[in-house]
Amino acid sequence: MFQMVAKEGSITKAAERLGYVQSNVTARVRQLEAELGTTLFVRHNRGMLLSASGKTLLAYADKIIGMLDEATHALSAGSEPVGQLQIGSTQSAAAVRLPRLLTAYYGRYPRVLLSLTTGTTQSLQDKVLRYELDGAFVGHRHEHPELQTYAAFDEELVVVSAPTVLTLEEAAAKPILVLSAGCSYRDVLVRWLDAGGYSQPLIMEFGTLEAVIGGVSAGLGISLLPRSVADKPEADGLLRTLALPLELSRMETTFIVRKESHASGALAAFIRLLEEAGKVG
Repeated sequence: MFQMVAKEGSITKAAERLGYVQSNVTARVRQLEAELGTTLFVRHNRGMLLSASGKTLLAYADKIIGMLDEATHALSAGSEPVGQLQIGSTQSAAAVRLPRLLTAYYGRYPRVLLSLTTGTTQSLQDKVLRYELDGAFVGHRHEHPELQTYAAFDEELVVVSAPTVLTLEEAAAKPILVLSAGCSYRDVLVRWLDAGGYSQPLIMEFGTLEAVIGGVSAGLGISLLPRSVADKPEADGLLRTLALPLELSRMETTFIVRKESHASGALAAFIRLLEEAGKVG
């Protein structure tokens, strides 16, 4: 109940999601606060916000509930993978690299309820750590002590601009179009500009990869994309690709999972499929 109230920010919404009466949820949250001797929520007229103590407890609650789900999967695992498999991915990998892989997985294991969530590298890492995702494809190799990292894809990165932009120097004077903070491509773009001594440009954030490509093709600014994503728009005459300096032009997409957790049959089968495809070292 505490976890649901924290996520919904409202007793009423949490009760609806859980199928409980509102008074029951209210009473249980107050009982939890009394037992712990601390305030977990700050109440206001539009809902509830986590207090500092509440944020600490939520981190533990996510792990506890995630481990209970893992235990259920471990004890019910049969010879054929079943149940849910929640995979995360950066938008670029989801657009180009994953469709064939996910189709092959579903064709082999049709009883698995497969879902794909897209986001930035940082947000996906956080969701894996909070047990909200079983694993995720992210924009670079991670050394987080709680994560196991597998090499997945090696990408060539290119600056993309409107077709009328001819050089990197010209591109560097344009605004940069990126996904939200935590996007690994955004970090590389900023490093390139800093290394070249270019003045910091205007940064515009967009919610989807399609919106970024549309803005670039319209001449609004430049961005950074894997060549595998940029090839088709360039062939269609929408974009121009410009090569980065060699030291910035490669990025490894990796697949991350939690360490020291029992992989469900569905997740273990997914990793095996990656290995069979020669995508994991």
